[in-house]
Amino acid sequence: MSNEVRFPVLSSDQAAEGLVATWFVADGESVKAGQLIAEVQVDKVSAEVQAPTAGLIRIIAGAQATVKQEAVIAVIE
Repeated sequence: MSNEVRFPVLSSDQAAEGLVATWFVADGESVKAGQLIAEVQVDKVSAEVQAPTAGLIRIIAGAQATVKQEAVIAVIE
C-alpha cells in the first residue's frame, strides 16, 4: 500500500503555488515515519515535510519544482 506525501497548505490562498525547495532524501531511499524528507516554501513561508510512514520514497516533484498546495509531491511504498 502506498501513502501520498502532499505539499502542505501554507497560504490561505488555496490556488497559491509553492516551491519544493530541497529534498533531504533521494528517490528510492528508505525512510522512517517522522523523518524529515523535504523543505517547501510558499511566498516567504518555509515548512519542513516529514514522512507520514516508513517505506521507500518515490519523488514525483523534484527539487525546485513549483506545485500547487496539497499536490502530491512523493509516494511512500
